[in-house]
Amino acid sequence: MRVRTVAVVVLVAVVGIGIGCFGAWRLLMPAALKPAPQPVCVANAGAQAKLVPEQMGNAATIAAVGIRRGLPVQAVQVALATALQESKLRNLSGGDRDSVGLFQQRPSQGWGTPEQLMDVRFAATAFYVALVKVRGWQEMNVADAAQAVQHSAYPDAYTQWSSTADTLARALAGAADGAVACTLPGGSEPHGATAVDALTVGLRTDWGGVGVVAGPGATEVTVRAADALTGWRYAYWLVSHAEECGVEQVRVGASTWTGADGRWSGTSTATPSGAAVSVMARVHRGP
Repeated sequence: MRVRTVAVVVLVAVVGIGIGCFGAWRLLMPAALKPAPQPVCVANAGAQAKLVPEQMGNAATIAAVGIRRGLPVQAVQVALATALQESKLRNLSGGDRDSVGLFQQRPSQGWGTPEQLMDVRFAATAFYVALVKVRGWQEMNVADAAQAVQHSAYPDAYTQWSSTADTLARALAGAADGAVACTLPGGSEPHGATAVDALTVGLRTDWGGVGVVAGPGATEVTVRAADALTGWRYAYWLVSHAEECGVEQVRVGASTWTGADGRWSGTSTATPSGAAVSVMARVHRGP
Protein backbone atom coordinates (compact mmCIF):
# COMPACT_ATOMS: atom_id res chain seq x y z
CA MET A 1 0.00 0.00 0.00
CA ARG A 2 2.82 2.37 0.86
CA VAL A 3 4.49 1.73 -2.52
CA ARG A 4 1.27 2.60 -4.37
CA THR A 5 0.84 5.77 -2.38
CA VAL A 6 4.36 6.93 -3.17
CA ALA A 7 3.82 6.12 -6.85
CA VAL A 8 0.66 8.20 -6.99
CA VAL A 9 2.32 11.13 -5.22
CA VAL A 10 5.24 11.01 -7.64
CA LEU A 11 2.90 10.86 -10.63
CA VAL A 12 0.91 13.87 -9.42
CA ALA A 13 4.14 15.77 -8.82
CA VAL A 14 5.38 15.01 -12.32
CA VAL A 15 2.08 16.08 -13.89
CA GLY A 16 2.17 19.30 -11.86
CA ILE A 17 5.70 20.03 -13.02
CA GLY A 18 4.63 19.34 -16.61
CA ILE A 19 1.75 21.81 -16.42
CA GLY A 20 4.00 24.40 -14.84
CA CYS A 21 6.64 23.92 -17.50
CA PHE A 22 4.04 24.18 -20.26
CA GLY A 23 2.81 27.47 -18.84
CA ALA A 24 6.35 28.76 -18.55
CA TRP A 25 7.14 27.58 -22.08
CA ARG A 26 4.22 29.60 -23.45
CA LEU A 27 5.40 32.67 -21.56
CA LEU A 28 8.97 32.26 -22.79
CA MET A 29 8.01 31.23 -26.33
CA PRO A 30 9.53 33.51 -28.98
CA ALA A 31 7.01 36.00 -30.33
CA ALA A 32 7.42 34.54 -33.81
CA LEU A 33 6.13 31.17 -32.58
CA LYS A 34 3.13 32.46 -30.63
CA PRO A 35 -0.28 32.29 -32.32
CA ALA A 36 -1.06 35.63 -33.93
CA PRO A 37 -4.12 37.45 -32.57
CA GLN A 38 -7.07 36.89 -34.87
CA PRO A 39 -9.29 39.66 -36.24
CA VAL A 40 -12.69 39.78 -34.60
CA CYS A 41 -15.81 41.92 -34.99
CA VAL A 42 -18.28 42.58 -32.20
CA ALA A 43 -21.82 43.95 -32.34
CA ASN A 44 -23.41 45.30 -29.18
CA ALA A 45 -27.14 45.99 -28.95
CA GLY A 46 -28.21 44.89 -25.50
CA ALA A 47 -26.59 41.50 -26.13
CA GLN A 48 -23.27 40.86 -27.87
CA ALA A 49 -22.48 38.96 -31.07
CA LYS A 50 -18.97 38.07 -32.27
CA LEU A 51 -18.08 37.33 -35.88
CA VAL A 52 -14.99 37.25 -38.06
CA PRO A 53 -14.62 40.18 -40.49
CA GLU A 54 -15.81 38.17 -43.51
CA GLN A 55 -19.05 37.36 -41.72
CA MET A 56 -19.55 40.91 -40.46
CA GLY A 57 -18.97 42.35 -43.91
CA ASN A 58 -21.67 40.09 -45.35
CA ALA A 59 -23.99 40.90 -42.46
CA ALA A 60 -23.50 44.63 -43.05
CA THR A 61 -24.38 44.32 -46.72
CA ILE A 62 -27.48 42.24 -45.95
CA ALA A 63 -28.57 44.89 -43.44
CA ALA A 64 -27.86 47.77 -45.82
CA VAL A 65 -29.88 46.20 -48.63
CA GLY A 66 -32.87 45.70 -46.32
CA ILE A 67 -32.70 49.19 -44.82
CA ARG A 68 -32.33 50.80 -48.24
CA ARG A 69 -35.50 48.99 -49.35
CA GLY A 70 -37.34 50.60 -46.46
CA LEU A 71 -37.88 47.34 -44.59
CA PRO A 72 -38.08 47.19 -40.79
CA VAL A 73 -35.28 45.81 -38.64
CA GLN A 74 -37.40 42.67 -38.19
CA ALA A 75 -36.87 41.83 -41.89
CA VAL A 76 -33.11 42.24 -41.49
CA GLN A 77 -33.23 39.93 -38.47
CA VAL A 78 -35.01 37.23 -40.48
CA ALA A 79 -32.51 37.57 -43.33
CA LEU A 80 -29.51 37.38 -40.99
CA ALA A 81 -30.89 34.38 -39.09
CA THR A 82 -31.41 32.62 -42.42
CA ALA A 83 -27.88 33.35 -43.65
CA LEU A 84 -26.38 32.32 -40.30
CA GLN A 85 -28.10 28.94 -40.54
CA GLU A 86 -27.57 28.33 -44.24
CA SER A 87 -23.94 29.45 -44.62
CA LYS A 88 -22.69 30.89 -41.29
CA LEU A 89 -22.64 34.21 -43.20
CA ARG A 90 -20.03 32.96 -45.66
CA ASN A 91 -20.56 33.25 -49.41
CA LEU A 92 -20.33 29.55 -50.29
CA SER A 93 -19.75 28.43 -53.86
CA GLY A 94 -21.64 25.17 -53.30
CA GLY A 95 -23.93 23.27 -50.98
CA ASP A 96 -26.79 20.81 -51.01
CA ARG A 97 -27.57 19.91 -54.62
CA ASP A 98 -27.24 23.18 -56.58
CA SER A 99 -27.45 25.56 -53.61
CA VAL A 100 -24.99 28.46 -53.55
CA GLY A 101 -24.29 31.67 -51.70
CA LEU A 102 -25.17 33.16 -48.34
CA PHE A 103 -28.75 31.91 -48.36
CA GLN A 104 -28.00 28.66 -50.21
CA GLN A 105 -30.50 29.60 -52.88
CA ARG A 106 -30.99 27.17 -55.75
CA PRO A 107 -30.81 28.25 -59.40
CA SER A 108 -33.05 25.31 -60.31
CA GLN A 109 -35.77 26.80 -58.10
CA GLY A 110 -35.78 30.12 -59.92
CA TRP A 111 -33.67 32.20 -57.52
CA GLY A 112 -31.22 33.29 -60.23
CA THR A 113 -28.09 32.08 -61.97
CA PRO A 114 -25.18 30.75 -59.88
CA GLU A 115 -23.20 33.86 -60.75
CA GLN A 116 -26.03 36.14 -59.64
CA LEU A 117 -26.54 34.28 -56.38
CA MET A 118 -22.85 34.57 -55.53
CA ASP A 119 -23.35 38.34 -55.57
CA VAL A 120 -24.19 39.16 -51.94
CA ARG A 121 -26.36 42.12 -52.91
CA PHE A 122 -28.35 40.17 -55.50
CA ALA A 123 -28.89 37.27 -53.09
CA ALA A 124 -30.01 39.56 -50.26
CA THR A 125 -32.40 41.41 -52.54
CA ALA A 126 -33.87 38.13 -53.78
CA PHE A 127 -34.43 37.01 -50.20
CA TYR A 128 -36.21 40.23 -49.19
CA VAL A 129 -38.38 40.16 -52.32
CA ALA A 130 -39.50 36.64 -51.40
CA LEU A 131 -39.99 37.53 -47.72
CA VAL A 132 -42.36 40.46 -48.28
CA LYS A 133 -44.51 38.23 -50.49
CA VAL A 134 -45.22 35.97 -47.51
CA ARG A 135 -48.60 36.92 -46.10
CA GLY A 136 -48.38 37.90 -42.46
CA TRP A 137 -44.61 37.51 -42.19
CA GLN A 138 -44.41 40.42 -39.74
CA GLU A 139 -46.59 38.55 -37.27
CA MET A 140 -44.43 35.41 -37.50
CA ASN A 141 -41.47 34.56 -35.32
CA VAL A 142 -38.06 34.58 -36.99
CA ALA A 143 -37.90 30.83 -37.63
CA ASP A 144 -41.35 30.65 -39.21
CA ALA A 145 -40.71 33.65 -41.43
CA ALA A 146 -37.37 32.19 -42.57
CA GLN A 147 -38.95 28.82 -43.25
CA ALA A 148 -41.75 30.41 -45.27
CA VAL A 149 -39.09 31.69 -47.66
CA GLN A 150 -36.59 28.84 -47.60
CA HIS A 151 -38.78 25.71 -47.35
CA SER A 152 -35.97 23.96 -45.49
CA ALA A 153 -35.95 20.30 -44.49
CA TYR A 154 -34.94 21.54 -41.02
CA PRO A 155 -37.43 24.34 -40.24
CA ASP A 156 -36.59 24.54 -36.53
CA ALA A 157 -32.89 25.17 -37.17
CA TYR A 158 -33.42 28.91 -37.70
CA THR A 159 -34.56 29.40 -34.10
CA GLN A 160 -31.05 29.02 -32.68
CA TRP A 161 -29.91 32.13 -34.56
CA SER A 162 -32.76 34.43 -33.58
CA SER A 163 -30.94 36.17 -30.73
CA THR A 164 -27.66 36.66 -32.64
CA ALA A 165 -29.54 37.94 -35.69
CA ASP A 166 -31.52 40.36 -33.52
CA THR A 167 -28.31 41.78 -32.01
CA LEU A 168 -26.65 42.15 -35.42
CA ALA A 169 -29.72 43.67 -37.07
CA ARG A 170 -30.26 46.30 -34.40
CA ALA A 171 -26.56 47.17 -34.12
CA LEU A 172 -26.05 47.54 -37.88
CA ALA A 173 -29.24 49.61 -38.11
CA GLY A 174 -27.63 52.17 -35.80
CA ALA A 175 -29.13 51.16 -32.45
CA ALA A 176 -26.39 52.94 -30.50
CA ASP A 177 -23.15 54.86 -30.89
CA GLY A 178 -20.15 52.55 -31.20
CA ALA A 179 -22.34 49.44 -31.51
CA VAL A 180 -20.15 47.73 -34.15
CA ALA A 181 -16.37 47.47 -33.92
CA CYS A 182 -13.72 45.24 -35.48
CA THR A 183 -10.28 44.60 -34.02
CA LEU A 184 -7.61 44.04 -36.68
CA PRO A 185 -4.47 43.34 -34.62
CA GLY A 186 -2.32 42.63 -37.64
CA GLY A 187 -3.22 45.95 -39.24
CA SER A 188 -4.55 46.24 -42.76
CA GLU A 189 -2.75 45.56 -45.98
CA PRO A 190 -1.94 48.55 -48.20
CA HIS A 191 -4.76 49.09 -50.69
CA GLY A 192 -4.62 52.73 -51.76
CA ALA A 193 -6.70 53.87 -54.72
CA THR A 194 -8.08 50.38 -55.31
CA ALA A 195 -9.66 50.38 -51.86
CA VAL A 196 -11.08 53.85 -52.35
CA ASP A 197 -12.71 52.69 -55.57
CA ALA A 198 -14.09 49.56 -53.88
CA LEU A 199 -15.47 51.50 -50.94
CA THR A 200 -17.06 54.08 -53.24
CA VAL A 201 -18.76 51.45 -55.37
CA GLY A 202 -19.81 49.42 -52.32
CA LEU A 203 -21.35 52.38 -50.51
CA ARG A 204 -23.23 53.53 -53.58
CA THR A 205 -24.47 50.04 -54.38
CA ASP A 206 -25.51 49.00 -50.88
CA TRP A 207 -26.96 52.35 -49.84
CA GLY A 208 -28.54 53.47 -53.09
CA GLY A 209 -26.42 56.11 -54.75
CA VAL A 210 -25.16 58.09 -51.76
CA GLY A 211 -22.73 60.92 -52.42
CA VAL A 212 -19.18 59.69 -51.87
CA VAL A 213 -16.09 61.86 -52.23
CA ALA A 214 -12.52 60.53 -52.46
CA GLY A 215 -10.01 62.51 -50.42
CA PRO A 216 -6.58 63.77 -51.49
CA GLY A 217 -4.02 61.17 -52.48
CA ALA A 218 -6.68 58.44 -52.64
CA THR A 219 -6.34 57.71 -48.94
CA GLU A 220 -9.79 58.75 -47.70
CA VAL A 221 -13.44 58.28 -48.55
CA THR A 222 -16.04 60.69 -47.21
CA VAL A 223 -19.81 60.29 -47.34
CA ARG A 224 -22.32 62.87 -46.14
CA ALA A 225 -25.19 61.60 -44.00
CA ALA A 226 -28.44 63.51 -43.49
CA ASP A 227 -28.53 62.70 -39.77
CA ALA A 228 -26.62 60.91 -37.02
CA LEU A 229 -28.53 57.63 -37.33
CA THR A 230 -27.71 57.36 -41.04
CA GLY A 231 -24.14 58.39 -40.31
CA TRP A 232 -23.67 55.55 -37.83
CA ARG A 233 -25.14 53.10 -40.35
CA TYR A 234 -22.57 54.16 -42.94
CA ALA A 235 -19.83 54.03 -40.31
CA TYR A 236 -20.75 50.49 -39.26
CA TRP A 237 -20.78 49.39 -42.89
CA LEU A 238 -17.27 50.81 -43.34
CA VAL A 239 -15.96 49.17 -40.16
CA SER A 240 -17.51 45.85 -41.17
CA HIS A 241 -15.73 45.97 -44.54
CA ALA A 242 -12.49 47.33 -43.09
CA GLU A 243 -10.34 44.22 -43.32
CA GLU A 244 -11.17 43.39 -46.94
CA CYS A 245 -10.65 46.98 -48.09
CA GLY A 246 -7.69 47.98 -45.94
CA VAL A 247 -9.55 50.59 -43.88
CA GLU A 248 -7.61 51.59 -40.76
CA GLN A 249 -9.79 54.36 -39.36
CA VAL A 250 -13.42 55.47 -39.54
CA ARG A 251 -14.75 58.75 -38.16
CA VAL A 252 -18.37 59.82 -37.74
CA GLY A 253 -19.03 63.18 -36.12
CA ALA A 254 -16.78 63.39 -33.06
CA SER A 255 -16.29 59.60 -32.78
CA THR A 256 -13.36 57.64 -34.23
CA TRP A 257 -12.75 53.92 -34.66
CA THR A 258 -9.28 52.51 -35.29
CA GLY A 259 -8.61 48.96 -36.42
CA ALA A 260 -5.43 48.45 -34.43
CA ASP A 261 -7.21 48.51 -31.07
CA GLY A 262 -10.77 47.96 -32.31
CA ARG A 263 -12.26 50.73 -30.20
CA TRP A 264 -14.42 53.78 -30.69
CA SER A 265 -13.31 56.95 -28.95
CA GLY A 266 -15.42 60.05 -28.42
CA THR A 267 -18.76 58.20 -28.53
CA SER A 268 -19.85 60.02 -25.37
CA THR A 269 -20.13 63.20 -27.43
CA ALA A 270 -23.67 63.00 -28.75
CA THR A 271 -24.43 64.24 -32.25
CA PRO A 272 -27.78 66.07 -32.56
CA SER A 273 -30.20 63.57 -34.08
CA GLY A 274 -31.30 65.90 -36.87
CA ALA A 275 -27.88 67.28 -37.77
CA ALA A 276 -26.06 66.23 -40.92
CA VAL A 277 -22.74 64.48 -40.31
CA SER A 278 -19.72 63.49 -42.37
CA VAL A 279 -18.43 59.94 -42.25
CA MET A 280 -14.80 59.40 -43.23
CA ALA A 281 -12.82 56.22 -43.83
CA ARG A 282 -9.02 56.29 -44.04
CA VAL A 283 -7.33 53.62 -46.14
CA HIS A 284 -3.90 52.19 -45.34
CA ARG A 285 -1.38 52.76 -48.12
CA GLY A 286 1.67 51.26 -46.48
CA PRO A 287 5.13 52.82 -46.00
